[in-house]
Amino acid sequence: MSTPQPTEFRYWDRLERPWARAARAVGKRVLGFDLAPADEVVRAFAAAYYDADPLAEAVVDELYLGGEPARGRAMFEQALTAGVAAVPAAPASLAALFADLDDDPPWLDRARLAHGATVFRRYGADVFRFAGAITLAAYAENSVAKPLALTGAYAGGSTRKRFLETCAFWIAVSEPGGLDRGAAGRASALRVRMMHVFVRRRLLAHPEWDAAAWGVPISQADALLTILGGSFAPGYAMRLLGYRPTTADIEAMLHFWRYVGHLMGVRPRWFPTTVRDCAQLAFVTALKGAGRAGDDGRALCASYVAAFTPPAALPWPARVRAWWTDGLHRGFTRVFMPPPAYAANRLPSAGLWPLAVLAPAPLRFAAETARRALPRLDAVADRVARRQRAAWFAAQMGDRAAEYRPVEQFTR
Repeated sequence: MSTPQPTEFRYWDRLERPWARAARAVGKRVLGFDLAPADEVVRAFAAAYYDADPLAEAVVDELYLGGEPARGRAMFEQALTAGVAAVPAAPASLAALFADLDDDPPWLDRARLAHGATVFRRYGADVFRFAGAITLAAYAENSVAKPLALTGAYAGGSTRKRFLETCAFWIAVSEPGGLDRGAAGRASALRVRMMHVFVRRRLLAHPEWDAAAWGVPISQADALLTILGGSFAPGYAMRLLGYRPTTADIEAMLHFWRYVGHLMGVRPRWFPTTVRDCAQLAFVTALKGAGRAGDDGRALCASYVAAFTPPAALPWPARVRAWWTDGLHRGFTRVFMPPPAYAANRLPSAGLWPLAVLAPAPLRFAAETARRALPRLDAVADRVARRQRAAWFAAQMGDRAAEYRPVEQFTR
């Protein structure tokens, strides 16, 4: 029996093209290894487009769809805050989910987990803008763009709100102790996990969803690429901004996001654990895309770039702050979105804002050098980064709170 593979997974069609062979040759010379991983790794990654989240699916079936939704939600929330043992007559699916969560995976190293969270926090709000910008290139793929386009999650005025809710999630999971039992980050990860089940179910029933071409919505494969976008990718790209992570830092951040993914049900058939593994998966990703999302992808990109456009009727001090926030947002997008993708999506000029993004790099490099030379500065740098990102988020979100709720209606 052959391994399942979406028809829009084009890796094998492109592996022997001249530019792919040239990239592999450069990789061998510069990096010392072949950018193309073993064939079984690629097959496992392709097959993961058909993998969902059986444990969470069973909870939704039993607690929500097979019973009273309000009672099911209350039981789930009680298990989040007090543990499943506190839930009277907990259904088997809920008990199984939390038994799995409470049992640490054999690969988990708590010290590396804490190290990785610290590295992620060190980037402050810069990593939020970076992650948002690099995601835009993925909107060319239907498996990524269609769930957002059909639900309207990142369309028009909702884009800023959804992006900030994602930032709230990133903050919660990376706070010290944020992934401990009963902690806010762990609870956020599990709420998002359940939301994904509902979205997946509704999209699979949608007449526009093409499972043969794209796999299942919010698949294990796309979730794995999201994890790389929060760990491996900023580990190297943000050096452009003056940050100085080591290879150990980057691999610790990958370990951190692997555990966040584990809590969210991201258990792919193969997981990269080294920078070499990640570089090879990035190469596979560059080759496999069909780039067929068309207008849906372009609309998502345009909505993201315009998400922080200041309202017209703002008092002067607030208008200046909003102008600066919007400019940095556009500058980050221009700096970190691949130029061909930026042009293909017909995004507007960012003017001189990329310079505002890059200008602090020398000072940041100096501060990072001092931190690395004097380890006792690590704690100081961590407190400053946490305080700055919290202040940034509060200024953007105001009195609103993140909801993590699935949309109730499709846009078409």
